[in-house]
This record gives sequence, C-alpha cells and structure tokens, in this order.
Amino acid sequence: MRRKIKKKIKIKPDFVYNSETVEKFTNYIMKEGKKSIARKIMYGVLEEMKKRTKAENPLEIFEAAIKNASPVLEVRSRRIGGANYQVPREVRPERRFALACRWILEAARTKKGNMANKLAEELIAASKNEGAAVKKRENVHKMAEANKAFAHFAW
Repeated sequence: MRRKIKKKIKIKPDFVYNSETVEKFTNYIMKEGKKSIARKIMYGVLEEMKKRTKAENPLEIFEAAIKNASPVLEVRSRRIGGANYQVPREVRPERRFALACRWILEAARTKKGNMANKLAEELIAASKNEGAAVKKRENVHKMAEANKAFAHFAW
C-alpha cells in the first residue's frame, strides 16, 4: 500500500518585501515559536545589508546568497551487499533551499555579536561566493565528486 502524498503548505509572502523566500527564511530563524522576534531580526538583516552594500534592493543579494550556498549534489548512504556506500545524488530544489538556509544560519550563530549583524555579514559573504556556508557546500560537492564511482548504485 502506498503512503499518502503529503500536502505542501503554501506560505504567504511577507508584508514588507512581498517575498515567499524571506518569509521561509524568517521561519528558519524563528526559535520556540517567536515569529515577531524572527521578523525583527530578518528585517534588521535586510536593512543592514542595504547599508553595507549600498544596494537599492537587498533581496537581490539575499537571493544570490541562497543560490550560492545551495548544493546541487550530495551523498546519501546506501547499504548494498553488507557494505555502506556514499552514493552521490542530485538535490531537490526544496531541499537545496532548506540546506542553504540551515548552513547560513549555522555559520551566523557560531559568530559573536548581534544576530542581525552576524547574519547580514554571512549573507553578504555568501553572495560573493565566500564564507562558511559556501565552504560547506564546496565540501559536500567534493564528497559527491570523490564518490562518483558509486553513482551506478543510485536508482
């Protein structure tokens, strides 16, 4: 018997920038259901990015950062004949976004200081293809490249 197909919840765009990605990222920032605090942080981040880069639209920098931090390939563990193989697989778009957000937030949380400043710094670095989140993506890609020999196990 098949599993039920999970219904995807449609997220409403945020009310300042009218962007679904900003609202999703806000949900990733949120801890213990405190969305108002998460929104303050997110809008603070976008304002900080606007100041530092002197860009009119901080959303472009935000989108570029997410795009640069999101992986195309990853390795998944697969057991075949009593041995575990790291099989490289392509990453679905929803998971790409989720991983990129997670890595950017993880990198920002390890730094010291104000969360809005730390996150703005990490997003600006990611938009320039540098920083801890992009480094993490590079490591994941290297792992996938190194295990390319086991790609025939992916089915």
